[in-house]
Amino acid sequence: MNSPKMKLPLQNLVSLLCLALALPVSAQERVFPTAQEIERKFGAEVEYHFDQPYASNTNQKQMLDLFLPKNRTTDQPLPVIVFIHGGGWKGGDRKRAAALVAEHARSGNYAGVTINYRLSDEAKWPAQIHDCKAAIRWIRGHAKEFNLDPNRIGVQGGSAGGHLATLVGLSGDSQELEGDVGDFKGLSSRVACIVNYCGPSDLTQPLMQGEAALSDDPAVTGLLGSSLQEGLNAAKAASPINYVTADDPPLLIVHGTKDQRVDFQHALRLDAAMKKAQASSILIAVTDGGHGIQGGVELSNRVMQFFDLKLRGVPTEISAAPVPNQPPPEK
Repeated sequence: MNSPKMKLPLQNLVSLLCLALALPVSAQERVFPTAQEIERKFGAEVEYHFDQPYASNTNQKQMLDLFLPKNRTTDQPLPVIVFIHGGGWKGGDRKRAAALVAEHARSGNYAGVTINYRLSDEAKWPAQIHDCKAAIRWIRGHAKEFNLDPNRIGVQGGSAGGHLATLVGLSGDSQELEGDVGDFKGLSSRVACIVNYCGPSDLTQPLMQGEAALSDDPAVTGLLGSSLQEGLNAAKAASPINYVTADDPPLLIVHGTKDQRVDFQHALRLDAAMKKAQASSILIAVTDGGHGIQGGVELSNRVMQFFDLKLRGVPTEISAAPVPNQPPPEK
């Protein structure tokens, strides 16, 4: 929290994560940094392990990148922050968050992981959650090798990635979602905390508003491979809100009150369900924020407070007060 070099990348985090569901794939691809660019910027402080195959194959959509600090603040195993990209379950790539995760590692307090998963054009639901859980198990399976703490894994994501991150966290060891991917099927996929940026919580409900809510959402039907009516059971199984229990890991929800891509009601309902189950949930509303919300340094600091508290045990009070949207300055 006191490290100034953490603030700038994290200040830009929310807009990068939440725009993913709304952007066309071609627009998303243009903002991805290359491995060489990341190495040039962070190589003196961060150790990289690119293209790790968590599914034991050569499919780039079933690989992850691991970021480790060269100057750790402790000799003890490090907590891990995992990032899951958005893109409507159809687009996006783990490289979108490379700079963000490298910043986490550069702090010396965390290891960072970015993961890919099979997109809906390649494989339909539940392939996406099977892949995400396999990636968590891969981290646990390699914890000793990289001096990671298998009991302190946090997961975050924006939009479709927020949906998957939340589902990973709330479904715990739910066998129907574990799948059969990778070499560590006997290990747990549980995580210690979750940050959900503008991700849908109930796929049986409209994601958008107005006339768009009267027809099936193309991102959801693309994920399910059918209409919502035909795939209603699958949509229920893919909805994080249906997995809420009292023993769920702590959840931080960040959502814009004027999000036109994923209605703010998804955040309100999920937060209410968590509180009803007496599970830990904090909802930070970004006032007037859309799907590309920006909450500035205040929001960035609260997110890091959450990770520091839940993964490192740093005492702190995290405010749930709304944060004003802060559009980027005009160029």
